[in-house]
Amino acid sequence: MVRYGVYTGLVANAVAMFLVSGNARAQTLTPGAAAAATASGAQKATAESVMPAAAVTSVATAGAAITPTGPAGLPGFAPDRPALPKVFAPTRPRTLYTRYPWKRGIVATVFWIGELPTENNPTPNTKSAWDVHWVSSYGGYDDPKPAGREGYRPKAFEPGQNPFYIALPYNDLRTGASGTKTSARHVVPWFDKEFQYSGKTIVRGHWIAIRRGSKVCYAQWEDVGPFETDDWQYVFGDARPKTSGNGGAGLDVSPAVRDYLDFSTKAICDWRFVDIEEVPEGPWREFGSNNHFARTGNKGNGSGEATAEREIERIVKLRELSDEYLSEMPMAR
Repeated sequence: MVRYGVYTGLVANAVAMFLVSGNARAQTLTPGAAAAATASGAQKATAESVMPAAAVTSVATAGAAITPTGPAGLPGFAPDRPALPKVFAPTRPRTLYTRYPWKRGIVATVFWIGELPTENNPTPNTKSAWDVHWVSSYGGYDDPKPAGREGYRPKAFEPGQNPFYIALPYNDLRTGASGTKTSARHVVPWFDKEFQYSGKTIVRGHWIAIRRGSKVCYAQWEDVGPFETDDWQYVFGDARPKTSGNGGAGLDVSPAVRDYLDFSTKAICDWRFVDIEEVPEGPWREFGSNNHFARTGNKGNGSGEATAEREIERIVKLRELSDEYLSEMPMAR
């Protein structure tokens, strides 16, 4: 007991010296005061030893003076602050299904099946680059006048082909001779998937999306033009249209596309190729033996053999494209 008392007194004096180390002079405590200081110090040490580490860190962060106990409790020692969790916030939606980029600010002009040549359009549209009987295949003259139309189709007859059609200035077939152009193998993105034999077009009927302001229309590639027939650098690349005709027009659209996008004879649009799975519900699915959707007798999914899994995949793709469109939507023109 005597040894313990002496030891306690020594510890008390050491604690007292430590506590007043910041003062100019040290104080000598009486045995009673030393015992009280010892008990107080023991309580403080016990309280600090059970204080959660997070609490100690938070107090230290707030600027409170804390001297940790234990071997690390030296002057100037401070515990490491816990690392903050990393948070990853995407700056834009995913664009997993944007296989084909938008071509922006393209001049679009209107043409129609059965159109006779004019000063601005010297090529008659009684036949297409791939169908010498285009008017007959369509079912008649695709009257562009509002009085001659019913909805997005000609009033006089039900069209035998899709009234939502367009022309782009590239032909994958050689002019005046049978056979496929050599360039097609290298520039058409779907060549390996669609090619069957030389002389059979693989671009006719392909779908594109045309965007004007907040509206997007879908149509099929059914003719070549305006003006150019081999402008693959623009159609499949990043170049601007070669032609200077009609203000540098790079796209011809049918009266149905014109009416859906709500313009008269010329407009500035964006366009891009799309896969069949990306084509949503709309009037472009209704008519035509050349229409992937109408010809199956199942306009809702585009294929009589479509499964629920494929339909779900299509919906996911459309949501991805919708997110992309909303993030990149230009000002209405």
